[in-house]
Amino acid sequence: MSDVTRILSQIESGDPSAAEQLLPLVYDELRKLAAAKLAHEKPGQTLQATALVHEAYLRLVGADVDIHWQGRGHFFGAAALAMQRILVEIARHKKRLKAGGGYQRIELSEVAAPVPGSSVDVLAIDEALRKLEHHDRRKAELVRLRFFAGLTLAEAAQVLGISSSTADHDWVYAKTWLRLEVSDSDKAPKKS
Repeated sequence: MSDVTRILSQIESGDPSAAEQLLPLVYDELRKLAAAKLAHEKPGQTLQATALVHEAYLRLVGADVDIHWQGRGHFFGAAALAMQRILVEIARHKKRLKAGGGYQRIELSEVAAPVPGSSVDVLAIDEALRKLEHHDRRKAELVRLRFFAGLTLAEAAQVLGISSSTADHDWVYAKTWLRLEVSDSDKAPKKS
């Protein structure tokens, strides 16, 4: 039994000091995953990787949380889902009319010399991922682990308990399915 699994069991039993023991063991890994995820966000993202890790961690081991942990893989899968939800909540908040609606902040330096880069519409990915989840839950979970937690294909396969070849097949399918779904939603008329 790994230290993480042992401490998760202690948290489940109600040991108040266990959550303090867990953070140092998983913090660096969660921080790297959060930083990698935020690097692919749209320009203007104000959330820092440290804040994303702390918010996700609180949602996972906070006082009101009643999760029966099944080990390290389960914890990191839940962390991926928590990070996804946090990023989607922030994206929705920014999109609300009260928070600026469809207006986008543009820095003067960006007008003079735009910097090309890949940006991801978190809301479109979330919506497409929900549809994929209804179609095939395992493939959706694989995407969540890769996209939101930053796990490698091998790590995600291990968390899901599937072979590397199955994970590879699922990943190719899911990427294609999501690409088509997101491009179809971009073409659809927007509701006002």
